[in-house]
Amino acid sequence: MSESFIPVGALGDGFAPDANTLEPVSDLDGASFELDLGERLTLTLADGVARWGEDAEAPVRVTSLRSGLYLVDGIAGATSTTFVLDADAGLVTLVEGELPTDVVRAESAYTRVQRGDDPTGVTARIRHGRVAGTTAPPHAPTTELVGFRNRYTYSPNEEYEHIYLTPDLYTWHCLRGVEQGLADTDRCHHVGLRDGLTLFVWREKIVPTLGLLLVDLTAMRTDGKIFGNNGFDTTSTVNFPVGARAEILDTTGAP
Repeated sequence: MSESFIPVGALGDGFAPDANTLEPVSDLDGASFELDLGERLTLTLADGVARWGEDAEAPVRVTSLRSGLYLVDGIAGATSTTFVLDADAGLVTLVEGELPTDVVRAESAYTRVQRGDDPTGVTARIRHGRVAGTTAPPHAPTTELVGFRNRYTYSPNEEYEHIYLTPDLYTWHCLRGVEQGLADTDRCHHVGLRDGLTLFVWREKIVPTLGLLLVDLTAMRTDGKIFGNNGFDTTSTVNFPVGARAEILDTTGAP
């Protein structure tokens, strides 16, 4: 059982052996999409690299949890950048996350909430839009997961439970693995993608972390990533894939 919190790099090392992650796909190699996300930008993918906007580009991992829906994930500079692209519906959600600076992470959560800020210094900008020429309603916040208590098996050695308390807060608890015995309640965001499929984003406050999962309650699987610093400093980052088998343990009965 872990007696203290560990850096995100050590968490990635624990998740890696025999992980239940999806294999990358090449379906979008050579594809180009004109996206309207409040501003027009072109997203192109070729040879494992995504390019968008005026000069942004990053090596990316592309996976597909459901047919026609893709997770395109990478790091552009210091920013975690994830496109969730529904090629069938012509919809896109962009999640851009950043880790706090040394100055921000040195502040206590108490100091932050006194100012009216979130307890965590991790930020996430979430934008919804369409592929040009489509008219379907864009992705939007959802409460589909609220009230569920789920267990996620990420590997033979890593198992967690999530309790989705409200649209803004959830509790995680490591049942088995490198964080066994640790738990916390953190900020989160829920976005509805398709029936039974939610994009879940969380921002941790003790060890600055941005997590992102597609939670499929039909296939009972997840796919996503965790982004943070390699150690207890800001000198390097890690961005590793995660995926799990899902099981509904209970519902809280919350309205």
